Amino acid sequence: MFRSAPAASDGAAVLRHLLTRVVQRDRDAFERLYRATSAHLFSIALRVMRDDARAGEVLQDAYVSIWQRADSYRSDVASPMTWMINIVRNRAIDALRAGRRERDCTVELDDHALHVAAEASGDPQALLELSLTKARIDRCMLVLSAAQRQSLALAYYRGLAQTEIADVLDAPLGTVKSRLRGGLDQLRSCLSVSPRQA
Repeated sequence: MFRSAPAASDGAAVLRHLLTRVVQRDRDAFERLYRATSAHLFSIALRVMRDDARAGEVLQDAYVSIWQRADSYRSDVASPMTWMINIVRNRAIDALRAGRRERDCTVELDDHALHVAAEASGDPQALLELSLTKARIDRCMLVLSAAQRQSLALAYYRGLAQTEIADVLDAPLGTVKSRLRGGLDQLRSCLSVSPRQA
């Protein structure tokens, strides 16, 4: 005979209870919390990282953080699962940024050197304009809110669909669409200003 799945509020109550015990450093409660949530949280990490090994590392870091910061959970602000999803999502985004910085310091220099060498025989003026355009785009990205930058990065650098971005950021689809549209409008406006006016 199959039991019906517990109501979401029952599941949240169990997770709240386990988190309360984790605050008291109850390892058994932490293990139960892990078993109850790890599959879902891994899927969140995997959506962002798109690599099983890196998603596993993110999940491990997230659970260390959950163990260390369980006392910061506030039931009046979010459900336990939402709180843990935010930790996983933030760890994944941090890992992407760290990986991007590491690649930027190694691979991008080589790619840039090859690109410059390939174009060195070309028009130096075109090379200068390309460099100035990149600098303008970087500057215009700073005008956007962090939420807009994050949404645009997930859409254009990670290739995620709007529904996937909503899942990763644990945000309503309408909010994600609004952030993307507003971010693109602001970028377009910023880039349309003459470089001399900026």
